[in-house]
Amino acid sequence: MDDRETHLNRLKLAEQQFRLACTVHLAATNGIQTLDVPVEWVFGKHRVSYEDFGLRSDQAELAASQLETTATFIIAGVIRDALVGLFSNPKKDKDADVIAAYQISRLIRNAFSHSMLNPRWSIDSDCKNQTFAINDVISLDTTGLHDRVLDWRDYGGPLAIYHFGRFVRETLLKDEVDPNRKKPPFPKCGMLSARAACFAPGQ
Repeated sequence: MDDRETHLNRLKLAEQQFRLACTVHLAATNGIQTLDVPVEWVFGKHRVSYEDFGLRSDQAELAASQLETTATFIIAGVIRDALVGLFSNPKKDKDADVIAAYQISRLIRNAFSHSMLNPRWSIDSDCKNQTFAINDVISLDTTGLHDRVLDWRDYGGPLAIYHFGRFVRETLLKDEVDPNRKKPPFPKCGMLSARAACFAPGQ
């Protein structure tokens, strides 16, 4: 497998993980995420009961939002790695979208580098007071962000991250999504509310 295929497979896996995290978050928010665990779970020398290992619904919603946040870190890191691996100098590429994708992914990844559960922006001096944007996909204005806690509103939220990953894969790496791929089944619960489905870390 060449480097391009390796990076594409990592992007696909990171996107699927992100979509799963968002799905769990939406389900927990709407009270339809099952929280069942084994009554007793034994693995090797360890044993736990559902009373110790299980989650209450009020715990699950916040935990699910954090799962979505950490999945954001993973997809941003994988995007950055693909751009570094497949472009000779993405920071100074002739394509402005490559530069924007590199800086956005790198800055999001770096925000998590010191604290996964309380990511904080660390904006390099050469990136301060700038806007990195890909039209109709994602935008990050770094003005005043340095040392602030990362908030999904800073880059546009989970759907911006989803479209960001797809843009990198389809447009920059020329790996179009197969229109004839097997589709997921229609949701059993119909139209779910996305109410309060996005949280800043720590909320």
